[in-house]
Amino acid sequence: MDQNHQLKLTQMKTCIQTLNSSTENCTDQTLSRFLIARSMDPNKAAKMFVSWRKWRLSFVPLGVVPDSDELEAKKIYLQGLSKDNGCPVVVCKAHKHYPAKDQPQFKKFVVHLLDKAIASGFKGKEIGNEKIIAVLDLDQIGYKNVDARGFITGFQFLQAYYPERLKKCYVLNMPWFFVSVWKMICTFLEKATLEKIVIISNEDEKNQFIKEVGEDVLPEEFGGRANIVLLQDVVLQPLED
Repeated sequence: MDQNHQLKLTQMKTCIQTLNSSTENCTDQTLSRFLIARSMDPNKAAKMFVSWRKWRLSFVPLGVVPDSDELEAKKIYLQGLSKDNGCPVVVCKAHKHYPAKDQPQFKKFVVHLLDKAIASGFKGKEIGNEKIIAVLDLDQIGYKNVDARGFITGFQFLQAYYPERLKKCYVLNMPWFFVSVWKMICTFLEKATLEKIVIISNEDEKNQFIKEVGEDVLPEEFGGRANIVLLQDVVLQPLED
């Protein structure tokens, strides 16, 4: 961390105190994610952090969101750590998803998914700068599976409450009819998020995707050698004291 970054971090902490909040139990790496998400502006980063803290206390008062009924669809998989960056790899099979009738419960599922995926990357303890790689598979998707609202909710949660937690999002097998839906979804995304999305559309891009993520964690259908692992079947290791 360079001197300028450290100065910005100190200013951010002062701003947080001014806003009658606290940085208790938060590492400098955690605070830095908010700084980076707000272009190193200490005031904006502090406001984002305080907003996140209030949301977390109200939305996840027990610290965790328990298993969700959404898991029964067997649409989310957690594949281990990527080759290049050691990031947890999350796979979503969109053809197994249907628009949620209960939006509050769906939002809790999103938090459960993100929390568990990020936690699977902890190496003994949480540092605060852990990131995830998402793989969105649109193979076999039909009109009944299209859920623009659900996609937007997921990305907006990442932007507002999980800053700098997304390393990259790969989109595979996008059908022609989904292109217009995707363009609409993208209007709700920040520039920094859009820059992390890679749509795989040819063999060279697929080979690069396999190289970056790693054959050892990718399922065979994506060019890897791994078995596919359901999110609910992953058991997290306890953190060190």
